[in-house]
Amino acid sequence: MTRRDFSVGIIGTGMLGAALARALWQARAQGSALYLSNRSGHLPDLEGFPADHLLTDPQALADACDVIVLCVPPAAARSIQIQATGKLVISVMAGVPLAEIVRLTQSSRAICAMSSPAAAHALAYSPWFAAPDVTAQDRSRARAIFEACGTTDELETEDHLAHFTALTGPVPGFVAACAAAMADHIRAQGIAPEIADRAIRQLFLGAGQMMAEGPSPATQVQEMIDYDGTTAAGLRRLQSGPFAREIAAALESAVQKTREIY
Repeated sequence: MTRRDFSVGIIGTGMLGAALARALWQARAQGSALYLSNRSGHLPDLEGFPADHLLTDPQALADACDVIVLCVPPAAARSIQIQATGKLVISVMAGVPLAEIVRLTQSSRAICAMSSPAAAHALAYSPWFAAPDVTAQDRSRARAIFEACGTTDELETEDHLAHFTALTGPVPGFVAACAAAMADHIRAQGIAPEIADRAIRQLFLGAGQMMAEGPSPATQVQEMIDYDGTTAAGLRRLQSGPFAREIAAALESAVQKTREIY
C-alpha cells in the first residue's frame, strides 16, 4: 500500500489491532497510509509511525480514512457509534454480525472478517464476508489489507466465518494445546523442561513450514502410515481413538461461543 492508493484507519490497538497495524505499516511502499485510534492515546511500537496519525476520537479517524477497520473487543462494539456512510468498514470483531456493523457505522459497504495475531509476522489467515453493497474496489482493498497480513479468502456465507473464528483466529490456540500436551509427555519421561520446550517449538515451526506447501495434511499423514515406521504406530493409535472427535468437539464449542459472544 502507498499513500496515493488509499488510507486505512484501525480503531482499537489491542493484541489483534496492534498485529494488523504492524503488518500494514511494514507493507507500506512509501509514506504512510495508516491511522490508528485508541482511547488511551498510547502509540504502538511502530518505528517511524507519525504521532499525528494516532487519534483518540474514532470519528476523527473515520473522517480521515478511506477504509475503517474495527478491532475492539466484541463487548465494546456498541460503544463505537461512528458515522462512516459511503466508506468501506471492515470488522474483525469476533461474533459481531454484519447487520450490526452496518447499524453501528451507518455504512452499507461493510465486511465481516477474522484475522489473528500472526498478522504481525504476515502469517495470518484472514477470511471475510461482504455485504451486498461492497464494490469491486472495496474487495480489492480488503484483499490488499489482508494479503499484507498473510493469506485471505472471501467466504460464500457469513455463517462460515464463525468456524474460522474458532479455527484460525486463535493463534497459536489449538495448535499450542497440542504442543503443550506433547511437551508434558516428554517432560514426564525425565527430559529437562528447557530441552522439551526447545524441541517442541522447533517441531511445530518445522511442521508448519513443511505443511505450507506440498501435499495436504491428510495426505502427509497417510504417507507416514503407509511407510509403516515408528510414527505410523502412533498415528494409528490416534486414528483409532477419540482424538479427531475431541478436536471437532473443541472447535464446535468455540464456534458456539462465537455465536453467543455478542
